[in-house]
Amino acid sequence: MAPVVKRLGRVDYEPTFQAMQAFTAARTAETADEVWIVEHPPVYTLGQAGKPEHILRDIGIPLVRIDRGGQVTYHGPGQVVIYLLLDLARLKIKVRELVSAIEQAVIDLLAEHGITAERRAGAPGVYVGEAKVAALGLRIRNGCSYHGVALNVDMDLSPFAAINPCGYAGLKVTQTRNLGIPLTVTEASERLTHHLLRQLEPTHG
Repeated sequence: MAPVVKRLGRVDYEPTFQAMQAFTAARTAETADEVWIVEHPPVYTLGQAGKPEHILRDIGIPLVRIDRGGQVTYHGPGQVVIYLLLDLARLKIKVRELVSAIEQAVIDLLAEHGITAERRAGAPGVYVGEAKVAALGLRIRNGCSYHGVALNVDMDLSPFAAINPCGYAGLKVTQTRNLGIPLTVTEASERLTHHLLRQLEPTHG
């Protein structure tokens, strides 16, 4: 059964985070998986083991502490965020395989436009050269995932300069527009969702 895709538009971070937690806590073995496509107003999120010192200065953007892995990242308008509310046991995939599938979906999207992207060992996400174009973070509860992937499309990248993105000092970030990919945020979200669903098909791989 394919996941239910929900296009939620631009929504505040905290209520969306709480909704993911509530959905995951309430789901049963019969609950259909869901994929939520969103954009967020400007917000920093700090993972559960996140170190506040990775926030270099206060530029007036709110900080939300959350329960995914990883350090601090930035979400804002012009970035595609896709949350993956999946029953991993039912899909018969492990967390590492899900991370790999998410990364591959982004790599495949960029490859459609002639851009070579890659993973980095020990640093989840997708990179073009030295610059990170997509970040991912997950939480697994009772064998089910939430949180997901953020792809920079056409946004103001300057808030990344006020943090060590994902805990890496001086990490460069880029976006699809700067790579010459002419996709709108909506178009990018639809293509990335297509690639994610393809990666999650039981027959894939």
